[in-house]
Amino acid sequence: MLRLAIAASAVAILAAPIHAAAAPAADAKLQAAVAGANRAPANKARDAARHPAETLAFWGLKPGQTVVEISPGGGYWTEILAPYAKATGGTYVATGADLASPTLSAGAKAGREAFEKKFGDAAVYGKVTVVNFGPQAGPLGAPNSADLVFTSRNIHNFLMQPGMLDKVLKDTFAVLKPGGVLGVEEHRSDPKPDAPGYSNGYVSEATVIAAAQKAGFKLAAKSEVNANPKDTKDHPFGVWTLPPSRWTARPGQPADPAFDRTKYDAIGESDRMTLRFVKPG
Repeated sequence: MLRLAIAASAVAILAAPIHAAAAPAADAKLQAAVAGANRAPANKARDAARHPAETLAFWGLKPGQTVVEISPGGGYWTEILAPYAKATGGTYVATGADLASPTLSAGAKAGREAFEKKFGDAAVYGKVTVVNFGPQAGPLGAPNSADLVFTSRNIHNFLMQPGMLDKVLKDTFAVLKPGGVLGVEEHRSDPKPDAPGYSNGYVSEATVIAAAQKAGFKLAAKSEVNANPKDTKDHPFGVWTLPPSRWTARPGQPADPAFDRTKYDAIGESDRMTLRFVKPG
């Protein structure tokens, strides 16, 4: 009877579901950075959907680290991470438009200048370094120099440019220290398949994992901290139908004031995968 009981226990253990890793508690200085008075009210209003402290804690952010953010956009994460780096003796690096590109547009150049101006107050943000980023840009930094590299809601954009995701992941692998972390947050298409050309802004977990593994990374953990089961992923203007974009027409078309946004606003922001990869060391 004892042998049967042990065998039954073993079967139960093997059959037990594997749960995604929970995000650990954030440290006090990170919590303070999230609550910082420097943050734009519009960004703070999105914290309930974006879970910044929990997401960064899941990726393993620690005091004193060198952190590289790929494609920071308007600086949602910069408002948190630059003051955090300043307070903990770390370094925050962002990517910006490739100033060495012969095809650099005036708009892209102006966007980089605006970003650098916004985060140029050393008393609040410390030293924010911006490195060139683009299809022809050089490395993200010295080899084996970063502890954490992350990109949030950008993978679909890289996939829309042939070869761009492979380049991003190759450059990320090079700049990370052995044992360093690649953090990814991305609009999740599952259980639906990827749309042709990723035109709806959603990407499957399998696509992201395969690309990262191709670059040499190992998947360390998944988190459901940014999951949204209400997201049906079948919206007329893709993920951009949902907040915060809230499109009512396709690009190039005038906004449609008659478009009923009720059910899309009720969904909230997209369902997103949150993944942690590690560079073997």
